Amino acid sequence: MGGVILENLSNRKLIGLGVLLGLLLLTFFLVGGLVAPTPSNVSNVLGTICKEKSRTKSAAWYKKTWYTPRGPGKCESANTLDELGPDVHNNQVVFAFMIPLPRDGHNLQMSSWFQHITSVLDINIEYQEGNEIKENAMVSLELKLGGRNKDTEPWTLIAAAEEIRTLDCSIEQSLKTHGQQYNCSVLPLFELGSCHYSFYLLNLRLPTFDYDEITEEHVEGKNTGIGKVVDIWTVFINQNGGFTKVWFSMKTLMFPTVLMVLCWFWRRIMMLERKPNLLEKALLCLGIALTQLNLPIEWFTLWFDFPFMLLLSDIRQGVFYSFLMCFWIIFSGEHMMDQVERSRLVQYWKHLSAVLFGCICLFVFEMCERGVQLTNPFYSIWSTDAGSKLALGFVVLAGIAACTYFIFLCYMIFKVFRNIGAKKNSLPQMSAIRRKYYMGLIYRFKFLMLSTLICAAMTVIFFIISQVSESQWKWGEENSLEYTSAFLCGVYGMWNLYVIALLVLYAPSHKYVSAADEDDSLDEQIEFTQIASESSALASFARKAAAD
Repeated sequence: MGGVILENLSNRKLIGLGVLLGLLLLTFFLVGGLVAPTPSNVSNVLGTICKEKSRTKSAAWYKKTWYTPRGPGKCESANTLDELGPDVHNNQVVFAFMIPLPRDGHNLQMSSWFQHITSVLDINIEYQEGNEIKENAMVSLELKLGGRNKDTEPWTLIAAAEEIRTLDCSIEQSLKTHGQQYNCSVLPLFELGSCHYSFYLLNLRLPTFDYDEITEEHVEGKNTGIGKVVDIWTVFINQNGGFTKVWFSMKTLMFPTVLMVLCWFWRRIMMLERKPNLLEKALLCLGIALTQLNLPIEWFTLWFDFPFMLLLSDIRQGVFYSFLMCFWIIFSGEHMMDQVERSRLVQYWKHLSAVLFGCICLFVFEMCERGVQLTNPFYSIWSTDAGSKLALGFVVLAGIAACTYFIFLCYMIFKVFRNIGAKKNSLPQMSAIRRKYYMGLIYRFKFLMLSTLICAAMTVIFFIISQVSESQWKWGEENSLEYTSAFLCGVYGMWNLYVIALLVLYAPSHKYVSAADEDDSLDEQIEFTQIASESSALASFARKAAAD
């Protein structure tokens, strides 16, 4: 890699560049920790028990009136299911959930800054002798989700579905008394890739039977063996608007910055008489991948409804992951300094094939989950045993692949360090000037390799954390310093600064000379130094002779 800026930049300028990048990276972490709030908001909503006036057919229920827990057209409600009386069937009971909840007597509104909404269901079930929960009990849910922007507007149907979830409940033997509640796991409910409405309404029913369309008699038993349902809670999780503003601002700032550096890098490559080598092409692809990740198209979601934006964001991030991992393989291999002829993509086909396979697995998993949710937000791949095993298999494979990749990358960088150490053994045989020059290059390459390793480790951790939706009930109380926001913003800034540093340091230097010219210039410099030294000695001897 002779002739790049990394090799020709003076130590003072290189240290200055490193300090500048370090301060910028620290700024990203501080913005995430001190300016950006927690990435997600959590709302726990207790379902309002509404009563239907008649035993409506299940198939026609989705077309009936919406049941609103508050405001205009509020439904006829009860505090408990027992208050409805024995004459009311479960088919006449609707649990209504409306967000956002009022605060301090004021009606709040959802915002497009919230970006997406995820919801899970928490069913409270009491133990009742003779009505225990059966093993692997299935609960049938009739669901419809609506939205509107004003209180005076009618509700717009977003989605309606009949879903089945498997209950996972347990209770200690000593607590099996009347009135004690089971310990039940939450159930996935729905996920929206956009937050386009100011108010959202969820109606949920647990039917015990269906009506026959001809005889209008109930013919099919449902929700048997699920115990006595007391009430239902729904947890709504959405992205924090303040975090979204910080995230959009960073992307808007970094997009033109990386794009300008990328154009400058490729312009200097095109000025060379030779064709671009493999590492330069890999750097170009990495810069393009980061540029498409930085492209702030999310701004359009503030005015338009893009339910596919969450899926598109995951795909864009996956593209960047794949190019970043491929680049690290090529970057390490091109610095191996062994006798193998490289600078050809075919030399890395095994490593790149493994990365491509892992990315395809993640893409298939993403399409099986969020791809289907574009048409049915209530769909969840985790709702069935087969789907859960399949999803878990993809997650485990992704985790194993990430860990294996990181270990392999560490091995490649170790080989680079070992080969560099072997090259250092020949330095004592060189002249002082040549030895100093190559020692500087060795230290620079070592530092760059360690930076690559740290970046890879942080990326793996970022991948794991980004898969977990942060919420108050998982991460505890809010702190003045939000560690997760700081990490997410810091790693995003690290990616950009890392790629910018590589584009700058591996751009051709205007001081570039060929290898032969470099050797000639070094020899001339050594010869000039020796002649100057001899001339100085002769001049000193002449002055002493004249004095005598």
